[in-house]
Amino acid sequence: MARLFGTDGVRGKANELLTPELAMALSQAAAMVLGHEQIKDGRRPMAVVAKDPRISGDFLSAAIEAGLASSGVDVHDAGTLPTPAAAYLVADLGADFGVMISASHNPAPDNGIKFLARGGKKLDDALEDAIEAAMEKPKYRPVGGDVGRVTRFADAEDRYIMHLLQSLPNRLEGMKIVLDCAHGAASGCSPEVFAAAGAKVIVIGAEPDGININDGYGSTHLENLQAAVVEHNADLGIAHDGDADRCLAVDHEGTVVDGDQIMSIMATAMKDLGKLKDNTLVATVMSNLGLKIAMREAGITVKETGVGDRYVLEGMREGDYNLGGEQSGHVIFADYATTGDGVLTGLQIAARVNATGKSLKELAGAMTVLPQILINVKGVDKSAAPTNAVLADAVAAAEAELGDSGRVLLRPSGTEPVVRVMVEATSQSVAENIAKSLADVVSRELAL
Repeated sequence: MARLFGTDGVRGKANELLTPELAMALSQAAAMVLGHEQIKDGRRPMAVVAKDPRISGDFLSAAIEAGLASSGVDVHDAGTLPTPAAAYLVADLGADFGVMISASHNPAPDNGIKFLARGGKKLDDALEDAIEAAMEKPKYRPVGGDVGRVTRFADAEDRYIMHLLQSLPNRLEGMKIVLDCAHGAASGCSPEVFAAAGAKVIVIGAEPDGININDGYGSTHLENLQAAVVEHNADLGIAHDGDADRCLAVDHEGTVVDGDQIMSIMATAMKDLGKLKDNTLVATVMSNLGLKIAMREAGITVKETGVGDRYVLEGMREGDYNLGGEQSGHVIFADYATTGDGVLTGLQIAARVNATGKSLKELAGAMTVLPQILINVKGVDKSAAPTNAVLADAVAAAEAELGDSGRVLLRPSGTEPVVRVMVEATSQSVAENIAKSLADVVSRELAL
């Protein structure tokens, strides 16, 4: 049987793969692994449950809460909130674990179930495997007064907003900011917190109806935000995804500022303030070479990890670093959060712009984004990529041609028969030519 957990929880089409029955079974297993097995003093476990606004979240949350309460877990229902809010509230409330129901940037028919350990931290593989194994074991079924209670977590959003405001190094008075909430989980709290921080806020993509999440708005569809920033003569724009764990930005001219540029800005800011631990930034192998060059010039070390925010988190924990992230906009400020937080990231960007008096365009310009070409070569034997001599020679020749002004990365997909070919160079044409040439070699040498 294939592993149920993927790179970020259990995901699939709601009511097809992700059924109420599966949701209940997962929650009953999690009650044992993350709750009863961790508690030695006989008290009842406690969990926080939150969801994004997609329509299937209603029946999935009902199934999860039923599974938890029937397994003797007290449930605090936090309602619709961002994933990082759920993580924060698990820690703030002292809960034993949390459950977030969201499929992030995926379309509305999809959904996902993500568990958070004590302290609001993502689960490691061993705990996920233990939950899967527990699904096949007898369930814990207390009776009478030993069953769990489900209560509404009435001040959940207020606690999260106060936490975000306390993270600000300075306020945002005098700024005009456009927020695109992707018709998602941040539609309520993000506009409220930016306004409370002093900014004049224009809001788009904040009318969730259960089926419009990520539909034409948010961090995967920036066109409306770009137009709105220019139309309203705003200082900048901030885009979230459906569960608001990521953030991309737009400068006053409507130009996109991606996660690498955001990390460049914030790493430099934190170094200047003496707050960047060991002057080190954690980023993935897919981050643009321009980020590494800019960080080197700023006296900041870049530690590389595999692709995925869980690997960024692992890298940060290994060295006790406090800033890391991905090009996609997952940025982790470990001083304030245990996961990527798009609202927190947006606030920190805006605060830096206001503190320096420089535009976002000027701050982002400290990093030169090198042309980056990514080709997904499908239908190949990805397992043979590391040992194919012809391919290795082709990569070596490409690297020699690029020298210090570019790089090559071949990465087998974790889920598909695909090899990803990524090339960066000082010009678009050079990057395209080398990437296409390498893709042809991959296709020819690794054909199934």
